[in-house]
Amino acid sequence: MLANSSYPPLLSRIYSVWYRHMRVYSSNLWSNGLPPFLEPLIFLAGIGLGLGKYVPSFGSVPYVVFLGMGMPITTAMMTASFECTFGTFINIEFKKVYDGMLAAPISVNDLIIGEIMWAGTKGLFFASAVLVVAAPLGIIPLPGGLITPLIGFVTGVMFASLALVVTSYVKTISFYNFYFTGFLSPMFFLSGVVFPESELPGPLRYVAHVLPLTHPVRLSRALCLGQLRPELLFDVLYITLFTALAGYIALKRLRRRLID
Repeated sequence: MLANSSYPPLLSRIYSVWYRHMRVYSSNLWSNGLPPFLEPLIFLAGIGLGLGKYVPSFGSVPYVVFLGMGMPITTAMMTASFECTFGTFINIEFKKVYDGMLAAPISVNDLIIGEIMWAGTKGLFFASAVLVVAAPLGIIPLPGGLITPLIGFVTGVMFASLALVVTSYVKTISFYNFYFTGFLSPMFFLSGVVFPESELPGPLRYVAHVLPLTHPVRLSRALCLGQLRPELLFDVLYITLFTALAGYIALKRLRRRLID
């Protein structure tokens, strides 16, 4: 590997990782890009419109709108989580993609940060797809809803960092079932996406405040409805600190795994 002094600039190295993933993803753009526009229609039709007949509204907000405002965030979460669990594991263990990438003048840190940025970009794209589908139907309020793709990016970065921490421990790909079934799926229901956190029993309400999905969902819903309040600063702080800590652990552990 080249000496650090001969490396390209930091942003160029990170961009090269991001660009490589973008080229691979866009080479099958039709099959990769169409599902994000179809999935929210299926989900909203099955859950939002169906369940909405029995739960007409939460306060002044129709249930399908309540659900729709959280969907860009959950979509970003799942997209980034799949990218940096199964996708990263396959690249490390089976395709050996990172072996070739590390032969170029980039460091492990550049590689991991580039992975996180790419997962965040996919979160932005998938959140934008939900917005494009839901906003014309009145399911995501505008103009506040226009900020949801940006929150989708931040959510993607946060969950990509967490997923890479999980990947740093996983030795067999089937162990990801515990992460998705045992953590992400319950969190979907406990983080204020399907019903308000205030409706949870007392102990679970405290659990919801600790879960990472709760905070971007709360931000998204508040911005969509124009209900800005000081408590949202806590959500911003939580997302920032959680992402920084998870990213640091991921960098430290994956550096050891990739070099060894």
